[in-house]
Amino acid sequence: MRAVIQRVTSARVSIAGRVIAEIGHGFVALVGIAREDGTDDVRYLVTKICQMRVFDGEGGRPNDRSLVDVGGSVLLVSQFTLYGDVRKGRRPSFDAAAPPDVARQRYDDLVRELSATSVRVATGEFRATMQIELVNDGPVTILLDSTRAF
Repeated sequence: MRAVIQRVTSARVSIAGRVIAEIGHGFVALVGIAREDGTDDVRYLVTKICQMRVFDGEGGRPNDRSLVDVGGSVLLVSQFTLYGDVRKGRRPSFDAAAPPDVARQRYDDLVRELSATSVRVATGEFRATMQIELVNDGPVTILLDSTRAF
C-alpha cells in the first residue's frame, strides 16, 4: 500500500462541482492499493498516519507532534495511479495495482480502521473522477510504502 501524505491547513474534494468532503488542519492522504496488500498493510498505514510526527510542538519545536496530538483530520482519497509504472514506453502500466473489487475492500478497511481512532476521517468517492483542492502547510509531503516497512 502506498500513500502520499500532505500536511494541509485545509482541503476539500468535489465531484462535478459539488463538494463532497472537506477538512481543516491535518493530512490529505492519496492512497494506492497493490494486488497483494492485506490487513498488515492497512494497519501500517493507520499507525503511520496517526503517529507520524510532522507538526510543530510547543515553542515551535519542529516535527514534535502527531496528527492525533494536534487534533487534526485526514482526507483519504483512493488513487490507483500511485502504482503506475512508466519504465517502459510512454503509457503507464497499472499491473501492480489491485483490481477494483480488491482495492475497494482494502480502502474500506483503511477508512474503518482509521475511523476507529480519535482522528476525524473524510473521504473521496471510490473510482470517481474528483477535483481536490488543498492548501499545503509547509509544504510537508511524505511518501509511505508498506512493502518497505516489513
